[in-house]
Amino acid sequence: MSVRILSDSTSDIGQERAKEWGVTLVPLKVLFGEDEYRDGVDLPLEQFYEKLEHGSTLPTTSQPSPEEFIEVFEEIKASGDEAVVLTISSGLSGTYQSACLAKEECGYDKIYIVDSKQVTLSLQLMVRRAMELKDEGKSGKEIADIIEQEKARFRFYGIIDDLTYLERGGRLPKTGVVVGTALKLKPIITITTDGVVKLIGVARGMNGAFSKVLKMVEAAGGRDTDEEYCIGYTGDRAVLEPLEDYLEGKADEEKRLVSSIGTVIGTHGGPGCIVFAFSLKK
Repeated sequence: MSVRILSDSTSDIGQERAKEWGVTLVPLKVLFGEDEYRDGVDLPLEQFYEKLEHGSTLPTTSQPSPEEFIEVFEEIKASGDEAVVLTISSGLSGTYQSACLAKEECGYDKIYIVDSKQVTLSLQLMVRRAMELKDEGKSGKEIADIIEQEKARFRFYGIIDDLTYLERGGRLPKTGVVVGTALKLKPIITITTDGVVKLIGVARGMNGAFSKVLKMVEAAGGRDTDEEYCIGYTGDRAVLEPLEDYLEGKADEEKRLVSSIGTVIGTHGGPGCIVFAFSLKK
């Protein structure tokens, strides 16, 4: 019997890296009108951001059905393995509820589902922590219990580049977009311990945003420098270069993971966003 680590596609691990890590991802979906795409599976990111930038309507997103989890859970049950499932915050998606319904339908007690209260790269770091605990020989229940105790340590800050996507998604009035764009304002978001996204600041320009984020990290208690941190981007990877330059000498590159942000999170943030995820000091 072995322990399987599962997450959903909003962890932005990506299918290729998931195979490398031995992690199973259950995809959410993005819909452009009647066209439906599985996040990270059916639509290359370059094509997605092309459609996002030049399409006339904003896409919508949807959670996996319980049946999609059942398919994976039944295979785990048949093999007699344990599974730890780390999902996007229940405050942002019904994915956690779908997984719980699937477990009930499957009738297998050795599946442990954790509502991460996180999303994107902070969820990815939580998956990495679960992998570490698995390598230490912990059981599925032990891993889930430890993650439940530690999940408040995982944090992310996101910097929004293009305000028009907040306006298109109904989160910012058009007048705010005009003024904010003229002043080169960059909103900074995070996820609260309740698992909901919150605007926590605004900075002038990207360098101002980078500086503000690092001050926020310290104010929150400081990053655990013994553990990995993750930076990510939506759209073109070149948007990360200023942050990588800014972090020179401020954060150990050997502890750094770099990820592209997938279609579900990209739908809400638009291209050009930058995410910084880390774990707080114990």
